[in-house]
Amino acid sequence: MATATVTSKGQITIPSAVRTALGLESGSRVEFVQNVQGQFSIVPVTSSVLELRGMLKKPKKAVPIEAMNRAIALRGATAK
Repeated sequence: MATATVTSKGQITIPSAVRTALGLESGSRVEFVQNVQGQFSIVPVTSSVLELRGMLKKPKKAVPIEAMNRAIALRGATAK
């Protein structure tokens, strides 16, 4: 099992074996994903958000801002 120590600035050095297993290099980005309370996974960020462009189709009809605001307000009222 690989371990690391948190510095006074909240930084850690990811052990070499973990970096190798995740394919991380200098400058790589990672994401911390909470699995359950108190447990996280470290996931390499492998693609840019720009690659999502074109994933969603344009709506056939434009939605007025008032309709968006109503939907947000309605969902916000029921999300509690």
